Amino acid sequence: NQEVGDSSIQKGWWFPSWFNKGIHSYQDDDIDKEKEQRKEDYKKELQLSDWFNPQKRPEVVTVTGWKAPVVWEGTYDRAILENYYAEQKITVGLTVFAVGRYIEHYLEEFLTSANRYFMVGHQVIFYIMVDDVSRMPLIELGPLRSFKVFEINPEKRWQDISMMRMKTIGEHIVAHIQHEVDFVFCMDVDQVFQDSFGVETLGQSVAQLQAWWYKADHDKFTYERRKESAAYIPFGQGDFYYHAAIFGGTPSQVLNITQECFKGILQDKKNDIEAEWHDESHLNKYFLLNKPTKILSPEYCWDYHIGLPSDIKIVKVSWQTKEYNLVRNNI
Repeated sequence: NQEVGDSSIQKGWWFPSWFNKGIHSYQDDDIDKEKEQRKEDYKKELQLSDWFNPQKRPEVVTVTGWKAPVVWEGTYDRAILENYYAEQKITVGLTVFAVGRYIEHYLEEFLTSANRYFMVGHQVIFYIMVDDVSRMPLIELGPLRSFKVFEINPEKRWQDISMMRMKTIGEHIVAHIQHEVDFVFCMDVDQVFQDSFGVETLGQSVAQLQAWWYKADHDKFTYERRKESAAYIPFGQGDFYYHAAIFGGTPSQVLNITQECFKGILQDKKNDIEAEWHDESHLNKYFLLNKPTKILSPEYCWDYHIGLPSDIKIVKVSWQTKEYNLVRNNI
């Protein structure tokens, strides 16, 4: 099941698209209300303590200061979660962007591995954003999987591709994603799934620990430190360093993430400044002010160049080799 969309969503200016009141029918409203009621009913049934045991991994941080779980292998009861979400008949979305040479270098392996390991047993929609639909690889999807392909406008610099992703994701959530899925993840294409990325990762707003920084001293985090930037985080502040390669949550929460990050990007452009790590800097500022309700351990986005310390029991997703000299030249 596949669908190709045009780039009309990208052509509209950002702010009017947030306030478009006429994008869905009354039938959609009824479906949305039914989904919300169903989610409210199930929220009452499953408590964190029903499926999460932080004491199973005493050697790592498993609970934040605001009582959110940090999900490590061994801390969750997969059977309880699978039964719970199977009753809800959830659909999970996954957005991924591939432009220029990223299509040939990374997209096929990303999609093939996601098809095998992402939310197995549940309805999944892959939202694939490319700058040339004709170069889409042919992927045979498994049961319960479908994809929608959208052609996006190319950007001249890879930094702009990275930052404009926030704008594009937000527009697609408003236009259709919010009516199609219960949860949505946003991921970079230059990584590969290696093991089950399952329902233990679902939550209202989900952040990913950055593999290189999860043990580092807070003041060594590569936050944006210039006061002129909207992404500014002063020394002495900050909880974790989050990786923009994976974030997710409910459509409404991910919409808010993308809105706020893009507002910060626009503010920086107006002030002629660019955050050190682009959209990731703005994402870290967002999660400082709006604490994620769930955090994923570095097992969910690991870089093998670090090695494989004893903390990392099962690698769920791994970084691909960053061939920037090939893929970022003449994108």
